[in-house]
Amino acid sequence: MSSHRLRLVAAAAALLTLSACGSGGEGESKDNAGGKEQKGSAGSFPLTVEHALGETTIPAKPKRVATVNWANHEVPLALGVVPVGMAAANFGDDDGDGVLPWVEEKLDELDAKTPALFDETDGIDFEAVADTKPDVILAAYSGLTKKDYDTLSKIAPVVAYPDAPWATPWREIIRTNSEAIGLSGEGEKLIKELDGEIAATAAKYPQLKGKTAMFMTHLDPNDVSEIGFYTTHDTRTQFFLDLGMKTPGSIEKASKGTEKFALTRSAEQIDTFDDVDIVTGYGDEKGELLENVSKDKVLSKMPAIDRGSVYLLPGSSSPLATAANPTPLSISYVLDDYAAALAKAADKVK
Repeated sequence: MSSHRLRLVAAAAALLTLSACGSGGEGESKDNAGGKEQKGSAGSFPLTVEHALGETTIPAKPKRVATVNWANHEVPLALGVVPVGMAAANFGDDDGDGVLPWVEEKLDELDAKTPALFDETDGIDFEAVADTKPDVILAAYSGLTKKDYDTLSKIAPVVAYPDAPWATPWREIIRTNSEAIGLSGEGEKLIKELDGEIAATAAKYPQLKGKTAMFMTHLDPNDVSEIGFYTTHDTRTQFFLDLGMKTPGSIEKASKGTEKFALTRSAEQIDTFDDVDIVTGYGDEKGELLENVSKDKVLSKMPAIDRGSVYLLPGSSSPLATAANPTPLSISYVLDDYAAALAKAADKVK
């Protein structure tokens, strides 16, 4: 089994004890935040999770689930489990309440109150996490440092990222987090449903198929000394593949030999990206950045920018700004709008 997958480790006596307590097979748990009874495959506990920061043993099916960093809370929510605490949204939050609209919808659907929100503006609020008294802390998609992990582990078992920070694909986020709470079967069902939605959406926009796409991290026409971009290790770049698009050779080459999710190149090397059909990145609500970028003497040397096959996501307060980074609940919410915008850019590629 690969080093980043969950593996079950239990002595026969422990399994017999757990079985007698009703924690194997079909089980039920009541979430303390939402007060809803959950039915589903409880899995076998204790289980051990191997991840990039070590090895974590979860002794029993968690009843109180906390999450840190981006989107991890969406996995239990999608499976009907309300976390006792989760990170407050600090990007794409249109009303400033710390909860993204698709999360609000799910909480309403579950008739649940908003969990405790952890303010991570200056890093993880360890005291706030501890106050929720979690049985497990999910962070399969995160940027935890070893120090963060060690501190959180004093509170509860922590499920960190499998390979590298901020590089866990959305399917693996679901698999890792769902297995850790004893709902792996439900997690696989969710993946299958989302795969179907993505395939149906991609079929609506055939002009995307085979186009190469680049997601820039640095699109400031006032400072083009460096061009930033996400590598093949980042979920934004990986999502292009879900939509039937391709990774440009220039990005693939740059991504080899590094685990970083983002890199930069000198503006003098901008012709490196001549193989890019579509450029996307983060813009602003009014679209002024896109207009300025299109007129910039350096950036406009890229064929994609010169011909206008560019789509910049709206400003940081718009939920659509999160569309490029797929998460379990956001995919259904923003998928069609994102694909339609990319397709419009693709129409300009000849």
